[in-house]
Amino acid sequence: MTREPATSQTTRQLLLKGLYLVLDPTVRPDRPLPDLLREAAAHGVRLFQYRDKQATMKEAYAKALALRQAATDVGALLIVNDRCDLAMAVNADGVHLGQDDLPITYARQLLGPEKIIGLSTHNAAQVREAVTAQPDYVGFGPIFRTATKADHDPVVGLEGLRAARALTTLPMLRSGELRLSRLVKLWRQGRMVWR
Repeated sequence: MTREPATSQTTRQLLLKGLYLVLDPTVRPDRPLPDLLREAAAHGVRLFQYRDKQATMKEAYAKALALRQAATDVGALLIVNDRCDLAMAVNADGVHLGQDDLPITYARQLLGPEKIIGLSTHNAAQVREAVTAQPDYVGFGPIFRTATKADHDPVVGLEGLRAARALTTLPMLRSGELRLSRLVKLWRQGRMVWR
């Protein structure tokens, strides 16, 4: 799939629709990540993030390159967690930055105007700072307790999400382990992945 470059923030944000699936090899070590991507894409998922906190750069590059090809084959977007250099090396669609990662200004200089940049936030102060920094989207949470990230920030719950959502019009990714029962709860409250 070939797309025209998304050079404005509004254009990049239009690409951010639907479920955003984080591909982390520690969650399903028994399944190759490209297979998981293709299976999820067959069910309509079009946004994927590659996150691997344990791989060496060489290993991460090989995995990200395979995911880049799989995402291209199915017409999906691939975001790389934390690493602008890795995102550039595999020509990912963007990067998702944490609070301790490269500042958005420098990430934008490196990646250029067409790439998507997301930023993790965990409290109201960080959401307000994100509004000033202007990422293409913010991640907020964790909304629910998660076993996939040992060092996660305190759980903010649905009330914290509601308060954060009121602080910005930027698209907002809700983070935290999403089980079917939790998905139903978010759906009933009109709080699905993007808004």
